Amino acid sequence: MKKIEKVCLSLILVGTLFIMPYRVEAKTIKEFEEEVEKFTKDLEEKQSKIAQNDEEVAKIKANIASIEAQISDLEAQAESLQQEIDESNAEIAKKSQESKELFQYLQVSEGENAYLEYVFGATSITDMVYRMAIVEQLTDYNNQVMEELNALIESNKVKKQELETKNEELNQLTAELESEKERINADTQSIKEAMPSVQQQLKSAQDNLNYYKNLGCGVNEDIYACQYRIEQSQGGSGALVPSADGFYRPMVSGYVTQNWSGYRGHLGIDLSNSNKTQEIYAIADGVIFSIYTDPDGALCIKIRHNVGGRYIYSTYAHLSSYANISVGQVVTPNTLLGRMGNTGNSRGAHLHLEITTCDWHSGGGCTWDQYQRSTINPRQYISFPTTLRDWWNSR
Repeated sequence: MKKIEKVCLSLILVGTLFIMPYRVEAKTIKEFEEEVEKFTKDLEEKQSKIAQNDEEVAKIKANIASIEAQISDLEAQAESLQQEIDESNAEIAKKSQESKELFQYLQVSEGENAYLEYVFGATSITDMVYRMAIVEQLTDYNNQVMEELNALIESNKVKKQELETKNEELNQLTAELESEKERINADTQSIKEAMPSVQQQLKSAQDNLNYYKNLGCGVNEDIYACQYRIEQSQGGSGALVPSADGFYRPMVSGYVTQNWSGYRGHLGIDLSNSNKTQEIYAIADGVIFSIYTDPDGALCIKIRHNVGGRYIYSTYAHLSSYANISVGQVVTPNTLLGRMGNTGNSRGAHLHLEITTCDWHSGGGCTWDQYQRSTINPRQYISFPTTLRDWWNSR
């Protein structure tokens, strides 16, 4: 690049520093200690809530098991009652047939005189009285048996209805308990899904706390000023961070597929190329801060840059492979970092480029949530076509 172009870029960079959203508040070791305490408490509360939910679910499962046992018992009772009703009906049918046959022989009906013949067939008054008593006793006994059987049937029908009603109530209670169990399990799942973030933030805060303590920063000293002073004087993590002398596009050619939208949105800018293994370069002078694979499996590189005595970080994600690089290595815009790819949570080969004012890794000075809030629109440093998918053909 020509000297005058470098001068112009330097002037633009200086101007950018005035509009860049650098943190204005001092961050101290004391604040990191408070963050560690906060995230530890948050994590403990979530773990306690999960334990409480597990206990409630265990009780609900025990209640459901007890109710299911009651339902099984009720079904057995209902089956037994139905058997009694069936047997009573069979007995009534039998007694009805016997009664019919008896009265066919003994009763007086339609002008027939079988009853009289039986009675008057007696050989004496005593025999007649005896015969009349037998007819009366048989009739009374038959009526009594029929009444008892009918009463038993009605009683069993009432019991059966009560059992069916109780069964419905227990099934309804079971459904309510199942619903409550699902709600509690969903709450537990929601807590567990949030826990990795809390655990990550706790780890970030603890790692950074340890880093700045070991670095020798004071409890109430601005860690960013302390870090820059000590690392620049002692070499930091193995190398001095050179001043960034202009920013460049990370690819020789390509186009923008998605813009930066900031916190809770798209944290960087997505770039792509018809060549799905396009070479990726550093956007400015700096030192490789981290080479890692994110939780989704994306291959990533992070570089620390020195801009006007402040550190900023550039992240290159979804790479298909790394070049011959290492942590602590000084890089320039001509340093090959790797190749564009589709690793991790990605729907196609592209480069996700982020620029932030801090990082959650040890020595980066912030937690994951703070990192997201610190993102900067890469367009503040690098000129990209304003329209999506418009090509550029130089860095």
